[in-house]
Amino acid sequence: MSTIQPVIITADQDVLLGFYTKLFGAEEIFRVPAEGPAFYLGLRIGDTDLGLVAKTNPGTGAAPRILLSIGVDDVDEMLGRVTALGGSVRGGPNDMPWGQRVAHIQDPDGNPVNLTQSIPAQ
Repeated sequence: MSTIQPVIITADQDVLLGFYTKLFGAEEIFRVPAEGPAFYLGLRIGDTDLGLVAKTNPGTGAAPRILLSIGVDDVDEMLGRVTALGGSVRGGPNDMPWGQRVAHIQDPDGNPVNLTQSIPAQ
């Protein structure tokens, strides 16, 4: 288990499960309860854990003050798959001076996610 684990609260756990599974290859590693509809799904993406908590009315309000930044092999290729999986592209991709190619997306619930890819130094 990760020392710090981001957890997303969602009214549509199945949609987010599909999004993170199909876009990032997330694997379910834990669920509560073990049988029937899950309250909590523990996912693994690479070497990191991500939790999805089902809540009928997660509320709305001010923009989130946290985002997920997920390292990928090819930002441009992944960006082309986001909208088909229910997410949206918010910006990029752009090559940043700190050596990453970055694109800004939102998952189907509107949570901000940065796609990051290391680029070789010039």
